[in-house]
Amino acid sequence: MLKVVFRRWMVLSLVAVAGLAQATTLKISTQYPDGNAVLNELRRAGQAIEARTDGRVAVRFYPGGVMGDDLAVQRKIRIGQLHGALVQSGALANSYRDAQVLNAPLLFRDYDEVDAVRTELDPVITQGLADNGWLTFGLIEAGFAYGMSQHPMMTLDDLERQKLWLPANDPLSEQVARAFEINPIVLNIGDVLTGLQTGAINAIVAPPVGAITLQWYSRLDYLTNAPFMYTYGVLAIHERALNGVSDADRSIINEEFTTASQLIDRQTRQDNNRALAALQQLGIEILEPQPEDRQALERESEEATERLIDDGQFSQQIYDRVHQLLMQVRNES
Repeated sequence: MLKVVFRRWMVLSLVAVAGLAQATTLKISTQYPDGNAVLNELRRAGQAIEARTDGRVAVRFYPGGVMGDDLAVQRKIRIGQLHGALVQSGALANSYRDAQVLNAPLLFRDYDEVDAVRTELDPVITQGLADNGWLTFGLIEAGFAYGMSQHPMMTLDDLERQKLWLPANDPLSEQVARAFEINPIVLNIGDVLTGLQTGAINAIVAPPVGAITLQWYSRLDYLTNAPFMYTYGVLAIHERALNGVSDADRSIINEEFTTASQLIDRQTRQDNNRALAALQQLGIEILEPQPEDRQALERESEEATERLIDDGQFSQQIYDRVHQLLMQVRNES
């Protein structure tokens, strides 16, 4: 009798140990600091995943950029120190270059155009990343990036005269600037406010929420109301990290992170719209380019986009697809 009890105990113990051995902890990096609404929603999704999988899958976030910039994070993902990250679209360009097509300069005039294009392009981009080893959960809008400056910027000549900041380790943004024949000043995000204070830079391109959150607006006077670039990110987990995770648990991960990504995507637009209005109340003058100036900027942006395609930043095929969708929207309006 004792032998039977002992055998059963051993079997149950081995099953328990096996269950523990199969547990997976997804380690995910983000630049967002603790307490930020985006990170709070991701943590909620992570907690739901752990609860719904009975602890078989846990999620640990590393906030505030403690794991380094996008390049450092990708190195850590390659060696297994991390499993994923919330990153800007350009961070995964080496895996799927066409993910950058929505970042083409002056591509969109308003959010109606964005929504029309994204309805068709979101699944294409998601699949393109999946084909190259990245599980994502839908595009997360960061918003329109506007030119903001200490001196008025209404024409291309005005833009070329600025000491324009661009973020470090963002090859597409730098290529866009070069395509406009602008020599940008590249700084890490943490150095931008100091750069504005010292005069090392006097203009930026950024979404309104970022300008307010990081206090950049306090050293700027003008915003040119012509969306220079649409920006977005993705929550990306490398497929390798899910080896050994059951299909049922994968489904839970996908469901919770998709829900979180969709909520953040919607909320960010609302936040940017409110932030754009708030900038005026904070003393930023909104400049409306004249029709001829806007047309000149758009013509120059088309030539810049051609140079980006020639440089291999994204394909002619994907750009033609986006352009066709835009023409349909504009002809219908």
